[in-house]
Amino acid sequence: MDDPRRAVPRTDAVLADARLVVATERLGRAHVKRAVVATLQRVRAGALAPDAAVEEVLRALQSPPGSMRPVINATGVVLHTNLGRASLSDGAREAVLRASGYTDVEYDLVTGERARRGRGALDALRRAVPDAGDAMIANNGAAALVLATTGLAGGREVIVSRGEMVEIGDGFRLPDLIASTGARLREVGTTNRVRVSDYADAIGPHTGCILKVHPSNFRIEGFTSSVDVAELAGLGVPVVADIGSGLLAPDPLLPDEPDAATALRAGADLVTCSADKLLGGPQGGLLLGSAELVGRLRRHPLARALRVDKLALAAIEATLDGPTTPTWSALHADADGLRARCDEVVAALADVVEAEVVPSAGAVGGGGAPGLVLDGWAVAVPADLVVALRTGDPAVVGRVERGRCLLDLRCVPQADDRLVQQAILAAATL
Repeated sequence: MDDPRRAVPRTDAVLADARLVVATERLGRAHVKRAVVATLQRVRAGALAPDAAVEEVLRALQSPPGSMRPVINATGVVLHTNLGRASLSDGAREAVLRASGYTDVEYDLVTGERARRGRGALDALRRAVPDAGDAMIANNGAAALVLATTGLAGGREVIVSRGEMVEIGDGFRLPDLIASTGARLREVGTTNRVRVSDYADAIGPHTGCILKVHPSNFRIEGFTSSVDVAELAGLGVPVVADIGSGLLAPDPLLPDEPDAATALRAGADLVTCSADKLLGGPQGGLLLGSAELVGRLRRHPLARALRVDKLALAAIEATLDGPTTPTWSALHADADGLRARCDEVVAALADVVEAEVVPSAGAVGGGGAPGLVLDGWAVAVPADLVVALRTGDPAVVGRVERGRCLLDLRCVPQADDRLVQQAILAAATL
């Protein structure tokens, strides 16, 4: 009997198929070759007929290159860090696509000379926060803070309250971040209480700045006291306010979240925050403050290493000037509207899946507004569907509570409700 492996086509022969030649031009040889190799492995194992190899490769190539998969966020957490935080608006997505080729990111089409990088995004940011004399964008919130403390206090002291020595995601700690800039931390007060006199007593000839950090991912309650920006601004040294979550103006829904406009009016010399949280934009770090100070930071050598790319610049501009963001819509979603949508999904599952509509406590997430509960509703299905939902197509990520999988529609575009319904039915029939 002939060796069945003789029937397995060669890799180069499969790649030479006219249909795969076209696919290679569109997707790249490396991506197509990986699909061919994986398919031929199945042929060798006897799981696929040799003459079906090309069709199977074409089927596998229907998914675009890249390992990241789109996810339907049914967790009820608006800024879910593990799911990429803010979901971009349609306008921002279109802006990213336009900016993906050659663009005038730092080129003046009229004069033919170099222009300020990302000037459209910077203009939009200044319009959004008119209290800022100037603005700058770094590649994330931590980068913005690093640039601010390096430019103001490199080799000198940064005064910060012990109660604001926060740890952000994945184990990164504020003290380590600032120490990496060459600045020295001068801690004042205690974990739960700090007074303006503590800051004043710490100020000396080696002081570079005072850093006011919003502890956005935790709360200290009880016997506490803190010092606001206005009091710190009267001490005669630069004040950097790291507000964290990127709220540019007050929002009644988030009364305890500091915002950039209020901090600047209170006397902060510089405000830093993230762009991919409450602003609802892409990853980026915003620096807002006096024209002199921002100009100094823009000229700092570190600014080049921390600068943001053209795609993020395009998305930030469109986020500021474009339509309502998915983040804002999810935060302000009407509870009655969410219940009506859940009712429709449950009705479509009748007699197939055991499902009901239950109250759901949503959250801001992303280290913003800790303790704030976003009242809403969710579709509750059996907990044993959770893995099938996560690994299905599309992937639907919910949360497990009290032995049930809850699918909160707060962060799900209404147009995707049918996809959630279909995903539940598919998971239940596996």
